[in-house]
Amino acid sequence: MAVLVSPNEQVDTNQPLVIIEAMKMQTTLCAEVSGKVGQVYVSLDDECFVGMPLVDIHADGVSETKPKKVPVTQNTNQTLLHELRVRAALTLDEQRVEQHQKRQLKGYLSARENLQNLCSEDSFMEYGQMAVAAQRLRRDYDELKTATAADGVITGVGQINQGLVAEQNTQTAIVINDYSVLAGTQGYFHHLKLDRILAIAAAKKFPVVMFTEGGGGRPGDTDITTVNSGLQCQSFATWASLQGKVPRISVANGYCFAGNAALFGAADITIATQSSWIGMAGPAMIEGGGLGVVKPTDIGPSDKQVKNGVIDILVENEQQAAEMAKKCLLYFQGPLVDEQQITFADQETLNQVLPEDRRFVYDVKEIIHTLADTDSFTEIKALFGASIITGFIHLQGHPVGVLASNCKVLGGAIDVEAGEKSSQFMQLCQQFSIPVVVLCDTPGFMVGPEHEDRGAVRRLSQLFVAGSQLTVPLVAVVLRKCYGLGAQALLGGNTSQPSYTIAWPTGEFGAMGLEGAVKLGFKKELAAEQDLTARKALYEQLLAAQYQKGQAQEVASVLEIDAVIEPANTRQTLLLALNIVQ
Repeated sequence: MAVLVSPNEQVDTNQPLVIIEAMKMQTTLCAEVSGKVGQVYVSLDDECFVGMPLVDIHADGVSETKPKKVPVTQNTNQTLLHELRVRAALTLDEQRVEQHQKRQLKGYLSARENLQNLCSEDSFMEYGQMAVAAQRLRRDYDELKTATAADGVITGVGQINQGLVAEQNTQTAIVINDYSVLAGTQGYFHHLKLDRILAIAAAKKFPVVMFTEGGGGRPGDTDITTVNSGLQCQSFATWASLQGKVPRISVANGYCFAGNAALFGAADITIATQSSWIGMAGPAMIEGGGLGVVKPTDIGPSDKQVKNGVIDILVENEQQAAEMAKKCLLYFQGPLVDEQQITFADQETLNQVLPEDRRFVYDVKEIIHTLADTDSFTEIKALFGASIITGFIHLQGHPVGVLASNCKVLGGAIDVEAGEKSSQFMQLCQQFSIPVVVLCDTPGFMVGPEHEDRGAVRRLSQLFVAGSQLTVPLVAVVLRKCYGLGAQALLGGNTSQPSYTIAWPTGEFGAMGLEGAVKLGFKKELAAEQDLTARKALYEQLLAAQYQKGQAQEVASVLEIDAVIEPANTRQTLLLALNIVQ
């Protein structure tokens, strides 16, 4: 208790008289009237009870006046508020001028700029902004506040794609590694922040967008003296455990090595800039392992990583990377809310899209773009397993996964890379309830001793496994060839596995390629014909008979497929089959 007045002292209305304390909280009691203080019944440290008199005031009847004193906490609160603003500013680009300039000289964006390209500032709730590297024992704390701002990683929850999808679907966990802090390395508090935001994502079912630039683990966090190996770190297992639970999109730029690369590669969709180098070990680790001295730019350059499937989507720079991350995320956020903005191409062009000669190639992406809502197609792993195209589209604003045979590569034959890519894509769509459309034109699995040496039996069989697990709607459209085990696998296992299997009039079906079937099945008859001209004529006759038997309408007549449609009606048929209301 504190007593602020004395007997015979003149006081004004609302003037503080005494301060009492209860449960460690202090309350100031003020005069209810103006007048002269009579008796003061309490003194410092007295114990009070309810109803006891504290100060006697003889009112003078003077009208109420403003108090002479201001609350004693006002200056303290203003000081704390100022200190907070100064402290927070130390983590921003405006106060980290040198670090920001280094990024600009490389042509890169700062972590804060990457964040701004993902979501608006007023929609972002940051976690752990005040963190610094665990190096207070060896470095000045004030220096750490800006040099190791946020301990090298911005984490929080923001709203991405506001106005495009339902508001409740925009909440996204965001992780931006900051290379300007100790080369983006992962320290003790860095990992704690990462673990915290991933736990939030798991609990709230938020998708995650993570920028992974950085050099891996950090050995210099000397404050943590009870950690020896650091192998108890939870981040990698937590990140991986989110597979199938929430969509995860990773973005790489610059150097992305070791632990940072592990986070990048474990995501559902990986995006990288052309100026990216991604590897499970950086130069120091390679040299330390006795494997020689290498430059960081020799490790996992983007032009190689996009061809081997490490990078799903390659973009030019960080600005494009953020835009692509938002576009990819859009496929996992439900239907678009503004159907008035949806446009699509003239569907009549599909009636003329295939060449007259069934042996000629065509661009199946032209078909995809025509069927899809305008500018909605995003291809995944374009340069890996390219005989099958995988990607996402919107149909009347609804997200749909697409697998399409690409006859420009291996004639559409499914090699091990294409098979693995397709099975992984089916699993991704299944995990997040995205319906699948297959555009089939394949002669089947790639064959030959060289292909078998690459483990074709084991690796291609996974396409059957993935297809058999689909419970999301699967609609198959046979454009031209539908041959053998490869076609069966692409259709989920057989022509009856999709919820609706249709063909264009150009569709052709068989247990193997028609040419091969004739050569193998009628080998003796063809060999018996000595005249080469007559043998060729017999071959063409047998081939025509096989084609007629496997022609789409004939196959439909025995109920091996559900329907044959005009190509121009394909989009409308897909909308009906997928129960998408226009």
